[in-house]
Amino acid sequence: MIVPMKHLDLVCVASERDATLERLRALGVVHLDLASASAAPVAAAEGDLADAERAVRLVLKARGRRDDIEIRPRSVAEVLALDADRATLAAERDRLERVIRDLEPYGDFDPALAQRLRDGVEGLDEVVPLPEKLPEMRLSRLREKLARVENRINIDVEKIASSDDKAMLASYPALRDRIAFERARELLSDHGAVSVVTGWIPETRVKDLMDIVTSAKSDLFERTKAIGWGVLLRDPAEGETPPTLVEPPRAFRAINALMDGLGIAPGYTESDVSVPFMCYFSLFFAMLVGDGGYGAIIFALTLLGWRKYRRAGSSSVSPLAKSWLVLLTVFSSATIAWGVLSNTWFGAGLPFAADWPTVKWLGDPTYNNMMFLCFTIGTSHLVLARLWNAACRINSADCLPEFGWAGVLVFMYFVVNAIVGITAGVPSWSYWLLGASLLLIVSRTRGVSLGMLPLNMMSAMGDIISYVRLFAVGYASLQVAKNFNEMAIGLDLPVAAKIVPMVLILLLGHGINFALAGLSILVHAVRLNTLEFSNHKGLTWSGYAFRPFRRERCS
Repeated sequence: MIVPMKHLDLVCVASERDATLERLRALGVVHLDLASASAAPVAAAEGDLADAERAVRLVLKARGRRDDIEIRPRSVAEVLALDADRATLAAERDRLERVIRDLEPYGDFDPALAQRLRDGVEGLDEVVPLPEKLPEMRLSRLREKLARVENRINIDVEKIASSDDKAMLASYPALRDRIAFERARELLSDHGAVSVVTGWIPETRVKDLMDIVTSAKSDLFERTKAIGWGVLLRDPAEGETPPTLVEPPRAFRAINALMDGLGIAPGYTESDVSVPFMCYFSLFFAMLVGDGGYGAIIFALTLLGWRKYRRAGSSSVSPLAKSWLVLLTVFSSATIAWGVLSNTWFGAGLPFAADWPTVKWLGDPTYNNMMFLCFTIGTSHLVLARLWNAACRINSADCLPEFGWAGVLVFMYFVVNAIVGITAGVPSWSYWLLGASLLLIVSRTRGVSLGMLPLNMMSAMGDIISYVRLFAVGYASLQVAKNFNEMAIGLDLPVAAKIVPMVLILLLGHGINFALAGLSILVHAVRLNTLEFSNHKGLTWSGYAFRPFRRERCS
């Protein structure tokens, strides 16, 4: 469900504004619009975080793949100072290299002697060509200076490489906390002796806030009464857009990690579609990857992640990491199940499973069965959206068009199957369904919307057809895998000389195919949920996620 929000106005004594923010941050349930703050203290805090990130990048770049370095504690400022010194020395090195390159044709002469000769002998330059600008020292001394500069550069690089990047990484949460605190501090508006902060709080957490206001039993908030808070809570006013906090059923809560990763959130007044999103996304994932072998790789890597998670302890690992482990477990398991049903393992099949009913049905050489499956999945997905809308409006006549559109989708499903030759034609009874559905739609549709009805019907048919991408992309992935297998096995080489290139071809080919499968998931699985399904559900994904003001946690 989408948790109802209350608008919060909190008044505190101006002299205690920082203490108030500390208590709000410890509570961790109030959403403040921190993105709108950009004062000098915020910029300074952001600069410190940027410096820390730059220092870590410098350390990792200098260290490369070396693991024989003795790590020494150094601050971010020290690392940046070393890099600045290295940059200055690098500029001097480049200058010296240019000078040496220009002087090498003239040999190792003494610039002072050359200058005295030039001053004392008229026309010497015409007889013995000399550089227009004489160097500050002779060539051999310049080379010695260049060697010293390069040595100092190497020393700086070694010092940077030996710096403790893990300690710098550990400072990230504190730096982000500081940024958030400075932003929140800027949002506090002063009104004489009092300051006011506004935000949003979930209805389910209002009691936690009020317990702090009315009680001083907790050590953390023992000064709250002395500070004195005034709290005004109200429902969202017309035109206000509260943040969206989605709380799916526990078994489906991990899908929030995927939605956050995609940067999408339903609007505050829209529906929570987490359950169908996760169910259908898992199915789309399996069909688009289309290979149980790839699913097994993902599953094995996920098991390693779970092992590391359990060793580290749940208290030291972020909930986000756990959510992704849950998602990858579900997605990889679905892909393995698809591999069993289709007998597809790294582009090949297991001989003993070739005659299984599901394998023979999905492997129909006309591809009709696979297209039929895709159209069926698509229709069920879209009809679910329409019936859901109808259920939400069941106490109003506005539910009738939704039932009507569900009927139109079913009719279009039969039309699509007939068009591609899966069935001989459209069942006669489905015309009665279409007529009844159109009556339901027309009963609550007027004006321009009624004129758009034929185009909307064609669009509904197009939406169903678009689910054939599940077959097309999965089939393409299978063919790419098969081609690389045939290329590797078909090498015209002796057996002993064939092994290494065959392994390289298989690793490269399946690696590329695996990466393309991941890209297809981002493009197609996401699209079918956030476009086709969402259009029929009426989801705009125009919301912004609930981000409470609280301390950062290491991930």
